[in-house]
Amino acid sequence: MLFEDLSLSKSIQRAVFEEGYTSPTPIQEKAIPYILQGKDLVGCAQTGTGKTAAFAIPIIHNLHRMIGSSKKTKEIRCLVVTPTRELAVQIGESFDTYGKYTNIRQLTIFGGVSQVPQVDQLKKGVDVLIATPGRLLDLHKQGFIDFDQLHYLVLDESDLMLDMGFINDVRKIVKLVPTNRQTLLFSATMPMAIRELADTFLNKPEYVSVTPVSSTAEIIEQRVYFVDKENKRGLLYHLIRNENLNNLLVFVRTKHGADNVVKALKKHGVNAEAIHGDKSQTARQRVLDNFKNKEISVLVATDIAARGIDIESLPYVINFDLPNIPETYVHRIGRTGRAGNGGISISFCGKDEEPYWKDIQKLIKVTVKTIKDHPFPWKEGEPNPDAKPDLRNKNKAENQSKSRKSDASKKNKKRWY
Repeated sequence: MLFEDLSLSKSIQRAVFEEGYTSPTPIQEKAIPYILQGKDLVGCAQTGTGKTAAFAIPIIHNLHRMIGSSKKTKEIRCLVVTPTRELAVQIGESFDTYGKYTNIRQLTIFGGVSQVPQVDQLKKGVDVLIATPGRLLDLHKQGFIDFDQLHYLVLDESDLMLDMGFINDVRKIVKLVPTNRQTLLFSATMPMAIRELADTFLNKPEYVSVTPVSSTAEIIEQRVYFVDKENKRGLLYHLIRNENLNNLLVFVRTKHGADNVVKALKKHGVNAEAIHGDKSQTARQRVLDNFKNKEISVLVATDIAARGIDIESLPYVINFDLPNIPETYVHRIGRTGRAGNGGISISFCGKDEEPYWKDIQKLIKVTVKTIKDHPFPWKEGEPNPDAKPDLRNKNKAENQSKSRKSDASKKNKKRWY
């Protein structure tokens, strides 16, 4: 199928072609016709599949037909709710890109910054409002937002909104908008809680889903290093230095862990920054912009913060900490397999993470290359940290441990971290 087969307006086709696209992605091919027909929709698609354009393009098409070249006072016809500033900004950029030859005006609002410029733009009038839940409800309560003319409600990254505790805010928002709207819900995963939300918020929705969760892993070169937890930072620097890794996205489990990794890398001269929920919106955007512009060589992120990262041609992803949910692994490595492109995923597996790795392998059903030739392999004979100690061999284990520590101390007196 080609974009011209979707009967889109010439203005939109021109914008799409200028971006270098002639054929829609699978999620676009499935979703756009339903949206053009005015049907409610639930779309399950991972980041990097063209999901944003799947709803932005048909909404712009319909609004363009509705509004035309009118320069009358603009009213909010479409509301897109998304959990993070980074995602909101990207969605706004998509509406600007595909609507640049139309008279559609979009505004992106979010917290963490002054509301004054956002309110000024609202007063001038907008057709499409992209918002994070907190700032949206705040400005509505102040009387700056009116939903009386709303035609479209888009709930994007719904599973992330669930994870971040925004679902009650989303319920409040749904009550504020007209009941005769068209509602579109998109999610990277489809847990039961999201299906229940869809049943509550949507009217006889169509369901579309693309790219089974395991198939993303097939186009990505995957490697795994079995490394003791305390040596992960050493291995990370070893790879960066010896394999000249740049433009590298590193996933960690916690905010504290992200900061520690960055601190260790900086101590050794690596230009690294962290992005996580404890950082202000302004700081997160600055770090993300610097990474996109290649002013930062290593970006260390938690899973929630990384949902807002949309970078084309990202060559490497490193799982510094393995996720305990195997689907999260696929979402992570998919950052480097955008639009069918290849990439390299590197995972560090500690002894305590071995059960996570086995679950991941069951899901992806792909043989992952184990790299054994590195300076920090699992220590032979050392038990799993989660296993109960064998008291009969306690003294022997302690003696072995002391001997190893002594040898390591002699060999690595100046460990970099």
